[in-house]
Amino acid sequence: MKTVSSLLDGQWYDRYKAISRLNIRSSIYDVTNKCNLRCKGCFFFSSGEHLKGNEEMDVHAWEAFIDREKERGVNLAILIGGEPTLYLDRVEAFYKRLPTYCATNGIIKVPRDRFPDMMVGISLWGDEEDEKTLRGRDTFSISSRNYEGDPYTYYLYTITPKQIGKTERIIKKIRDAGLKVHMQLLSNDEGVDGFTWKPEELEDIRREMDAILDAYPDTVISSKYYHKIITAGEMLGRKFGWNECPSVTVDFDRRNPQPKRLINFIRWSADLKTKHRCCTSETRDCKTCKDGAAHMSWVMVNKRAHMESSEDLQNWVEVYEMFAKLYKFIPW
Repeated sequence: MKTVSSLLDGQWYDRYKAISRLNIRSSIYDVTNKCNLRCKGCFFFSSGEHLKGNEEMDVHAWEAFIDREKERGVNLAILIGGEPTLYLDRVEAFYKRLPTYCATNGIIKVPRDRFPDMMVGISLWGDEEDEKTLRGRDTFSISSRNYEGDPYTYYLYTITPKQIGKTERIIKKIRDAGLKVHMQLLSNDEGVDGFTWKPEELEDIRREMDAILDAYPDTVISSKYYHKIITAGEMLGRKFGWNECPSVTVDFDRRNPQPKRLINFIRWSADLKTKHRCCTSETRDCKTCKDGAAHMSWVMVNKRAHMESSEDLQNWVEVYEMFAKLYKFIPW
């Protein structure tokens, strides 16, 4: 019988033990239905999820809700929207009660006197031209000033097909701002011309992501196995899609047979009552979803499938470590 200790040598086994104790239980929360940008391809607005319910305005109701979530076993609150920084009182309600990650476009600076060690992830969609096309403005020029040198902030660099051969310049800009970066791929939910991935482009960008990780290991938080999974949409011969996704809200999960999934995962609307289908949107085609967290989670919940060889299990460890770093469960 293959066991973890038989597949991993001393160093890898120590790394495994460090993450095996974490027992991460996350859920996702729409902090608000409002945003100070309207990005082409944002699943929240393109799917109409911002219209699902009237957001709760009473911060005391948020506090009581978060207390119930904590009792439900959640130990990581992932805050999205809308733009969470528009309602810092709600963000603070989470921060005071749970380990909290705040996704933001970076235009509004999270005040560090109020949130000294909250992990912040800044969205960045391609380069300056891509940002102007997809988001209406170059957000990096603002967000990099707001967060320069912040040890609890990283960029979530969403790579587009137009970035092939150009990613290193962006990575250098992030490095020079004293920040870390994690890479994922655009899903192009609104079908903007020129931003849909072709198979050969995905192969090209995988090689480029691998090279970037090799060249900037102190800046890039990633894994080559993750690059393979997210570009191919395949893991151990299995295709990513509805029947494999681990990030389906538990109330909507009537799949049979049920795949390995995140325990008691829910994505909540800002009305604190409505639940969304999954970590992205009900209108997204699961077969073409490029969501980075969903693909990381897919690997993480399938540890047993990665116990066929030492290499497979090492790949699993690296992806779990990456996730844990991005949400501040272990150091960079």
